[in-house]
Amino acid sequence: MGGRRITALLALVLFAAGVVLAVVEIIRDFPRGPVVIVLLLIGLLAAWHAVKRRGYPRYILLAGFALLVVAAVVVVITGERLGVGLVAIALLLASVGLAGRVFTARVALPAAEPPKRAVVIWNPKSGGGKAVTNNLADEASARGIEPIELKLGDDLEQLVRDAVAAGADGLAAAGGDGTQALVASIAAEHDLPFACIPAGTRNHFALDLGVDRDDVVGALDAFVTGGERRVDLAEINGRVFVNNASLGIYAEAVQREGYRDAKLRTMLDTMPDVLGSQQRDATSDLGWRGPDGTRHESAAVILISNNVYRLGNVVGSGSRPRIDGGELGIAVWAPSDDGSRRWLQWSEPTTEITSSRPVPVGVDGEALILDPPLTFVIRPGALRVRIAPQHPGASPTAALPGSFTDFLRQLFAVAVGHADV
Repeated sequence: MGGRRITALLALVLFAAGVVLAVVEIIRDFPRGPVVIVLLLIGLLAAWHAVKRRGYPRYILLAGFALLVVAAVVVVITGERLGVGLVAIALLLASVGLAGRVFTARVALPAAEPPKRAVVIWNPKSGGGKAVTNNLADEASARGIEPIELKLGDDLEQLVRDAVAAGADGLAAAGGDGTQALVASIAAEHDLPFACIPAGTRNHFALDLGVDRDDVVGALDAFVTGGERRVDLAEINGRVFVNNASLGIYAEAVQREGYRDAKLRTMLDTMPDVLGSQQRDATSDLGWRGPDGTRHESAAVILISNNVYRLGNVVGSGSRPRIDGGELGIAVWAPSDDGSRRWLQWSEPTTEITSSRPVPVGVDGEALILDPPLTFVIRPGALRVRIAPQHPGASPTAALPGSFTDFLRQLFAVAVGHADV
């Protein structure tokens, strides 16, 4: 048996053992187990209503949430068989960890000739100073890559264009996703290879490209021994973005003073305006067409992404299995006919958002105000990306099944020796 098959088999065994142990414990400890579940569900409901309000109602609901969680914990720890429950949880967590290894994607990219005069634009402030901490400038120079520091007051676009005019034949960006997008757009414009150096805070683009986000220095090897692949770029009114553009709750939050210093608090203060009974005009006046072509004039959240995100699934949620599918990912949270809200998600190569006023937009985490209409298009295969050979070269969700049911089914198929899964 191969190592992958053994891992899958062990993951299934641990999962089955954890589920059986948990069910037996709930039955034997009745009604303690169901009581814990009910307390947590009510607590989550209170938390949801809390984010839609402000002032004393919010504090009361949050206090209720905290009390319900504490009550659930008390019910658990006062039971006579606490250790059994902890063992069940440990078995399930171990199973998930092993299953994740079964579906880890690693791609051997075609070898590419190293650029003769590569440059890396690096921001010493990004990611809390990751580039400085990792001695990025010295490491780049040691690899024959010219480091160009982005200093306070510099025009990033002009800096990159000057480097290209001086003969740069490979462009790398060490900074946040906004920096990655601008440098990538110029690389695509000149058909130059691009390398993403994960020196930002979250490095979402690096993750979905298959760059190891914990290996800042190693990412420079993309221009030394790396392979190449082509990925898509997306545009909003001609401006390139690598991850997503958002309208609604998040876009409203990033416009507010203090967002960078207190993101969670700012988001909570924004949500009542968008989710409450009195919606703000800026979010209700968003025109869009659904996957069936029907016209709508209101949405609490619109997310347009460079390829499709997995949203709402336990498995692989919040990432893109691929960035070369040639389609925009479109997700909308909008009112339905019965007054509730629902998620819609689909894909297409272009879409348009209308409004009667300038629209707040969060583009790769940066706050913009754009004049409508907002025209989104995908640019298939626009960017030549170089990735270090020791990095995965594919999104961590590239090989993951799309649902929990498929996840278990394919895990079982691997365990029993179906090599084609």
